[in-house]
Amino acid sequence: MRSYGVTDVGRNRKTNQDYIFYSDEPVGMFPNLYIVADGMGGHNAGDYASNFSVNRFVELVQEMKDSHIVLVMREAIQRVNEELFQKAMSEEDYKGMGTTFVAAVIDGNAMYVMNIGDSRLYVAGQELVQITMDHSLVQEMIRGGGLNQEEARNHPIKNVITRAVGAEQQVTPDFFEVSLHKQEHILLCSDGLTNMVDEDEIMEIIEEEKVENQIVEKLVECANFYGGRDNISAIVVMQ
Repeated sequence: MRSYGVTDVGRNRKTNQDYIFYSDEPVGMFPNLYIVADGMGGHNAGDYASNFSVNRFVELVQEMKDSHIVLVMREAIQRVNEELFQKAMSEEDYKGMGTTFVAAVIDGNAMYVMNIGDSRLYVAGQELVQITMDHSLVQEMIRGGGLNQEEARNHPIKNVITRAVGAEQQVTPDFFEVSLHKQEHILLCSDGLTNMVDEDEIMEIIEEEKVENQIVEKLVECANFYGGRDNISAIVVMQ
């Protein structure tokens, strides 16, 4: 397993509210771990939310002895959510904060994915396939037939998410189990990438660059070239 990740402030923001973690080595009982989080909230609340969520999640995973990946993910994110929500409720500066959270663990040919919010995980083989489903208002409108994908890309409420870590007392993650094949690339990213670079171009970059660090650097470069309106985070994993 080889991975590489970058988080970049972009061209419009003064602070980076994204936070990433990637390890090809074991983390607790997990054989590896990859996470992208995109925080929200005024003052420094957004970057606190993403930073705390990722680091606390990793800490909890390291403490747990259960070998069942999904159960550990579920328990850890619930604990993180409770702690973040309590801080948001008790301190005025942190009120309303939250963060997206997409995490993946690869065990042999199986990948276990957990998602909250609109940060994404893709698998790139013959084509680019989005594994996660965005928890956002525009995604609900797409599912209801009120919008198509192109309209959603430019919609004024495209950044409004319907689930976030720390936003409510309980959080409901989605879980996915994916069978992986050789030569596939896995991409975890924040919407600062996908709002700037369309999926066809993402796939072109993966096919052209091939090596994980070059893919990530090129993706971030492209997002900034097209405006870099948000923080940009990407992790690429190769088996």
